[in-house]
Amino acid sequence: MDKLTQYLNAHSHDELHPSEIANLLKDLNEKSFDEAVQAIPKELIADVALELPDRYFEDVVESFTPEEIAESVSELESDDQTDFIQELEEVDTNIAKEVFDQLDKEDQKDILQLKQYDENEAGAYMQVEVYTAKLDQTVNDVIKEFAELRRKDELENVNYLFVTDKKNILRYGVGLDNLLVFDFDKTLQENIEKNPEKYKPVVGHDHDDIKEVVKKFHEYDLNSMPIVDDYDVLLGRITSDDIYDVISEHATDQMYNLAGVSDDAEEDDDLFKAGKARAIWLGINLITAIAASLVIGIFEGTIQSYVALAVLMPIVASMGGNAGTQSLTVVVRQLALGEIAKNDAYRTIKKEVILSLVNGFIFAIIIGIIAALWFDKGMLGVVIALSMVINLFSAGFFGSMIPLLLKKFNIDPAIGSTVILTTITDVVGFFSFLGLATLILL
Repeated sequence: MDKLTQYLNAHSHDELHPSEIANLLKDLNEKSFDEAVQAIPKELIADVALELPDRYFEDVVESFTPEEIAESVSELESDDQTDFIQELEEVDTNIAKEVFDQLDKEDQKDILQLKQYDENEAGAYMQVEVYTAKLDQTVNDVIKEFAELRRKDELENVNYLFVTDKKNILRYGVGLDNLLVFDFDKTLQENIEKNPEKYKPVVGHDHDDIKEVVKKFHEYDLNSMPIVDDYDVLLGRITSDDIYDVISEHATDQMYNLAGVSDDAEEDDDLFKAGKARAIWLGINLITAIAASLVIGIFEGTIQSYVALAVLMPIVASMGGNAGTQSLTVVVRQLALGEIAKNDAYRTIKKEVILSLVNGFIFAIIIGIIAALWFDKGMLGVVIALSMVINLFSAGFFGSMIPLLLKKFNIDPAIGSTVILTTITDVVGFFSFLGLATLILL
């Protein structure tokens, strides 16, 4: 008996968690996986498919009929329903249409509404299922209505009450802890008007960039945020679990971009697609490497006259590259988290340059002494020490400036930054080292 079967047997359906099932499925080999998928409870098919990495999605949905999938999708929140249908469309448009057609009209309407948004817009991440109360309702009625919906399991993750007027325009937001201390016999408006500013909600608009919404979640420590249109009509909400997913996706994109690979390509099982994405950046890197080699070629005579230079060259380039990558990574990460203001570029560059220079002087002394003793040539130590300071200075400067410059032109700071930086540190390192050697040693 495999672990998945044991887990399913040991828990009632109310206790089963899709993420736990997904984790157990990922541990199985291909043959066992295909067999175990059949054991997934029908109402959890869509949940489990969304919890698994993209490469498993097709294997899961192909194991069930469109009717079974549709029944499972109907149990999801509207944002998850939309994600599932969109992912299913990438696998098989015909099956996706069959599943969509079998959903009830309300679910279809919600999915079509959410699909109209671009993937970077807040509206694409919201749930349209949201509990609201009207200003003229008494607190007692609101609590009774809310409790009844909760007993029917029609609400989840609710800790914030959205209060609207008769035209569904969002007016206030009340935490459930505040609701409990209201006068139950009075209306919400009567309770709120004692301190209306306290209940002004932090809102997002449906066409806002999702990154701006993430920043607001951080700034105001939110659990959920109401999403409104241009006329302040309440459309839905975004919850903290959606924000965690956005942060995770963005962090993954940043890591892949820094390495010069594509998130979409790497998640795909198509080796040609992944290989092509990597080859493009490797090709660019080859061109930049040739540029660095041309710099070395300029000083071919110097190297032939002083062979020790060839031994020490990689040290200068390597130290510059690593120092630059440190600055680059820090700045890219701070930009992603919104920790660098628009007019904060000077402070950021200054900090990274100072740090690089301090390290440059420290390691210049160390490598200068080592080189002088190793080759019994004091001036050689001076040459590599000066070159180390110059290269680490340029590493700190360009490592911080490149992502800031890309950000200014609305380009993802992570894309191509490492290739550009490596070229600069290699060229500066080789040119300063060999140029100083030419001037001082020959």
